[in-house]
Amino acid sequence: MRNFIKQTFASLIGSLLGLFIFGGISTVGLFMLVFAAASTDSGPKVEDSSMLVFDLSTQITDGKPDTGLILQQAISGDYKKQMTLREVLDALEKARTDKRIVGVYLDARDASGAGSTGFATLKEIREALSKFRDTGKKVVAYGVGWGEKEYYLSSVADTVMVNPYGGMEINGLSSQPMFLAGALEKFGVGVQIVRVGKFKGAVEPLVLKQLSPENREQIQTLLDDLWGEWRGTVGKSRKMTPQQLQAIADSKGLLEPSEAKTNRLVDKVAYFDEVVTELKKLTKSDSDEKTFKQIDLDEYATLADKNISRNSDSEIAVVYAEGGIVDGDGDTGEVGGTRFAKIFRRLRQDKDVKAVVLRINSPGGSATASEIIQREIRLTRDVKPVVVSMGDTAASGGYWIATDSNRIFAEPNTVTGSIGVFGSIPNIQKLANDNGITWDSVKTGKYADIGTVTRPKSEAELAIFQSSVNRIYGKFLDKVAKGRNLPQSKVADIAQGRVWSGKAAKDIGLVDEIGGLDAAIKYAASEAKLGDKWELQEYPRASSFSERFFGKVAEETQAVFKTSKTSLQPNHPLTKEFEKLQAEIAVLQNMNDPLGVYARLPFNLIIE
Repeated sequence: MRNFIKQTFASLIGSLLGLFIFGGISTVGLFMLVFAAASTDSGPKVEDSSMLVFDLSTQITDGKPDTGLILQQAISGDYKKQMTLREVLDALEKARTDKRIVGVYLDARDASGAGSTGFATLKEIREALSKFRDTGKKVVAYGVGWGEKEYYLSSVADTVMVNPYGGMEINGLSSQPMFLAGALEKFGVGVQIVRVGKFKGAVEPLVLKQLSPENREQIQTLLDDLWGEWRGTVGKSRKMTPQQLQAIADSKGLLEPSEAKTNRLVDKVAYFDEVVTELKKLTKSDSDEKTFKQIDLDEYATLADKNISRNSDSEIAVVYAEGGIVDGDGDTGEVGGTRFAKIFRRLRQDKDVKAVVLRINSPGGSATASEIIQREIRLTRDVKPVVVSMGDTAASGGYWIATDSNRIFAEPNTVTGSIGVFGSIPNIQKLANDNGITWDSVKTGKYADIGTVTRPKSEAELAIFQSSVNRIYGKFLDKVAKGRNLPQSKVADIAQGRVWSGKAAKDIGLVDEIGGLDAAIKYAASEAKLGDKWELQEYPRASSFSERFFGKVAEETQAVFKTSKTSLQPNHPLTKEFEKLQAEIAVLQNMNDPLGVYARLPFNLIIE
């Protein structure tokens, strides 16, 4: 806690100092800004006949965002609205029965946030919107440039509208992994691989220049499953068959507004002011008003949060395992084995916590850290129910930590499985030698320098690493077989590092039930025999006050200073490729397993 406070305030002071130096404003002005942001937030107010506005540029996460970084994001120009999935679902549920709310407006004019959200998360939100619609209230969607993700969510609306100069991209899903082998070879960096599982392709970017046949097969199967779910779900809302949507994807790809309307993908082509006019009528707003009666979803969520309390001593804990699994405590956006083990120990010992829901959104990572977490989960299950909810991705180490739960829930478009392990062993001998650097070695044992990166490993050394990988893989298979009550032979067949969609995972026994976070929470309450008498608590803990405070300051800061950015825009093709490269490098940097063995998704899966 001491380090957290020190880092948070150091970050805050550094950010404010940066604004003072580079923004050219007074210190008094800075603190007035901070004070104003905190003091003027007297809480949102909802007028009768209001529209709930859901800005689709909002980034949806599982757990609470790190409040200590929000100001830094604002100053760098990277800050965007952020909400947790739980906040979105609670707000929509509250609005469903709130007589002051007459509808939801999905604002997709800037839908960049949807691009970073996975299909499983979008499906949960989509189902909440569908439930909202069932009450007779309206859902209206308006956008400029629709992609598959934005449209997947927005197609649930009663009315979908597009700007006359906008367009729609309906051309199917694709994944284009980046391969680094050629660059590593060029710069003289060698990589040796030990692995188990013919589908374990996490290492392929380091040693190949294109997809292996096995990796291509699993990606194709996965995309076919996700695309099939997309066509079925969207088609049901738009009263179209999957075949009709496939024909549009194959023959059109990019549709102009008029084509989108002709093909029944949108209902109207309209400018934003015309949309506002319609929303004024829906909300019974005065014609001379600048806009319609509304409240933003993130503001309304604070009201929803206040009104869902059940005032009970019995708690259901929701633990968000979001990000790569690493050894130790881990940083922001990582699942640290030591930190999450402590969380489960505390929940196990807390008599008020009657059940635990583990929400997993992780590609996996360190095998050792995965086992440390899994051990605590199994011990917790011996005391109280532990239910798993899989988000967008729960693969490899992410699936490892799910195996000993009472029940596993996943969406049909969750990416899961990848039961396999690998180790990558780099060396920089050629890079160093080409630049005049050499090493010599003195040692007291044959394998004393087995961990060096100054030379390739010998066959005998590779055999040692392979033995370790084989041992971990065997334990992984055994855990899945026992946890899922499956024969070892069947687990061996469906493992091999292969990834599956949630629907396929259920068919082969890796998942118990199709459903989202709400379904998992309801099941946990039922298993603990709590009825409706329980409170929800979320972990890792986050301060709601600091989140709202820093978040509001960040919005005000960004609005005032309009940080200039010389980098490429987020949707620029070069930006996307650069982000892929950053993601690959980040994976290498975060590989800190003490044994060098990893259970991780077999590539950085980016679906476009």
